[in-house]
Amino acid sequence: MSSFAQQATWIWYPGDYEIWLSNKMQNRRTERGTFFPVFWKMDNHYVLMDFYKTFTLQQPKEVNIYAEGTYNVKLDGKAFEGMPSVITVPAGTHKINIKVFSQATVPAIFVQGKTIVSDSGWLLTFEDKEWIDETGKTSDISATQWVNADYGSFNNPLSPPSKFSLPTQPQAPVSIIKNGNTSLIDFGKETFGFLQLHGIKGKGNINIIYGESKEEANSDDHAETLDRIQFNSTVNTDSTLPLSKAFRYVKVETTSGITVDSVSMLYEYADVKDKGSFACSDTLINKIYDVSKYTLHLATREFFIDGIKRDRWVWSGDAYQSYLMNYYLMNDDETVKRTIYALRGKDPVTAHINTIMDYTFYWFLSVYDYYMYSGDSAFIKQNYPRMQTLMDYCLSRRNKDGLMEGLPGDWVFIDWAAGLSKQGEVSFEQMLFCRSLETMALCATINNDATNANKYKQLAADIKQKLFSYYWNEQKKALVHSRVNGVASNNVTRYANMFGIFFNYFTPAQKQEIKTSVLLNDSVQKITTPYMRFYELEALCALGEQQHVLQQMKDYWGGMLQLGATSFWEEYDPSKKGAEHYAMYGRPFGKSLCHAWGASPIYLLGKYYLGVSPTSSGYATYKIEPSLGGLQWMEGTVPTPHGNIALRCDTKQIKIRSTEGEGTLRIKSKTIPKGNNISVKNIDDNIYEISIKPGIDYIINYKGL
Repeated sequence: MSSFAQQATWIWYPGDYEIWLSNKMQNRRTERGTFFPVFWKMDNHYVLMDFYKTFTLQQPKEVNIYAEGTYNVKLDGKAFEGMPSVITVPAGTHKINIKVFSQATVPAIFVQGKTIVSDSGWLLTFEDKEWIDETGKTSDISATQWVNADYGSFNNPLSPPSKFSLPTQPQAPVSIIKNGNTSLIDFGKETFGFLQLHGIKGKGNINIIYGESKEEANSDDHAETLDRIQFNSTVNTDSTLPLSKAFRYVKVETTSGITVDSVSMLYEYADVKDKGSFACSDTLINKIYDVSKYTLHLATREFFIDGIKRDRWVWSGDAYQSYLMNYYLMNDDETVKRTIYALRGKDPVTAHINTIMDYTFYWFLSVYDYYMYSGDSAFIKQNYPRMQTLMDYCLSRRNKDGLMEGLPGDWVFIDWAAGLSKQGEVSFEQMLFCRSLETMALCATINNDATNANKYKQLAADIKQKLFSYYWNEQKKALVHSRVNGVASNNVTRYANMFGIFFNYFTPAQKQEIKTSVLLNDSVQKITTPYMRFYELEALCALGEQQHVLQQMKDYWGGMLQLGATSFWEEYDPSKKGAEHYAMYGRPFGKSLCHAWGASPIYLLGKYYLGVSPTSSGYATYKIEPSLGGLQWMEGTVPTPHGNIALRCDTKQIKIRSTEGEGTLRIKSKTIPKGNNISVKNIDDNIYEISIKPGIDYIINYKGL
């Protein structure tokens, strides 16, 4: 391919391809062979799109045009005949318009010339507000709202976005147990893909039962996923089943008159590579990290989904955690952006994201987090209007006290927890609402919208004040769970309290009080989902309790490994026995045994043990606060937008190399740290700071506390 062709890419209206692709992906879910659609409103792409760009040429240029849909091409307002695949643009300054209609796929174009190519510099609109009067004069179209085109990684004109599919690779089972006309096939670990039947011959039925566990695969009546197929073939036939499934075990049963020679699969995966790493002196932690990586990769598909067996949907709360893990492992911006776009959908807003109040707030937080880890301000600017309309929806649903309270149609989720009240004004929802308003203020500032930045700051300050005046219980030294009819409850739960710690809403004294009264208090209802364990352990890490958290990780995630887990689960309760572990939602095998939120050790180990996080967008500045937490040594890499930060640490020495940004290393040491090319600043008793510049190998000797 020539150099000019490499600069061209397929372009479309921002968010439209992501919405179209998510509709296609999420509606693949089946439950025992029955189509199982999502619970919420599904938006669609705009079907008619006008693209344009103005070019100045020194000499005539030939341009190739590809489009998904029916299209016309105009040069300086004059249409070419038909749907030309090649046009010649004369020398001079000229405007090219391409208008595309496509109902089934997203209107998209690929324009390829030596100096004229399709890229994000093209502008487009879904309504051009143009008309022609009785004299033939074209109207003024100054009211048309034009936006910059969006694009992905589709750089081949013959491979349009609608043809995208995840790659696959063959995998064979590790064992097969045959019993008459039944085979129980084990692929060795949790996996995902298309089952392949080889050498089918005869007439009859083939029943296929999938299982994340052996018990599920053997349960004809209660397995979550299955296929029932009829064949009539006089010659040996191979068949790849059309829908991908999650499983470790597969039971294949044939009726008399039909045989199957062998079974294999095509493993389907998102081709994103690991850029981050972690290893340490504790072999169990290393195993937990490796299984966490595998879990996240399985749940990373076209989008970040919740789990691979049951829902296979894009849930905002699940995705929010996947984004954070991704920043410390794959650092793949494209999957983050696709997922954020898909979750937001279109205006008008008629419900919370996924119908869940808290999931709307996680969406706001995810946008700003993406900016901090990527430095991509263009994405913030592109999405700011969508953020405003979604926040307007939230503001319109406040109660008389200006707080968020579940209204008809709202699902207040928080967590799966027995007996957890969702009534009234829940403190956890106000906590997320406040943070979302702060996020809006920051994004307004990025968009030079000072008026709204000030408005959102004031709204956030009001909610924050009410959090403490309405919910703080001085006797219990904690925020209480809720208010009902204006009366605060006496019930203390972990949720708002732990979020307030890493949101930095509490004073240092309050943080210590909450650590004792809530986080380390066994009388407060315990958390049994990896979903909220993520935040509970983050709060403890933010309080410097890495040694305690390390043991918690070994007990909790290690407990799943002891039970034979090859990926981490949606929920784990150590008190359960045997097949009880697979039950959820009133179904014997309803639980997902590969759930993205189970992979949180990736994030915890990267941010709170290696201790690396950005302090300004895109790691222009960052901090490193390593904490061994009882480990003898640890080493790892944290990916950044244009490189990485590599760190090795033991109780006596730290080695660091960074490829970009200005870092600040903060360490605790009994003596003044020493090393090459370092300037040490003592900021407190036994706490020191050292500046880290890119491209320098630092070896720092210290005496760890």
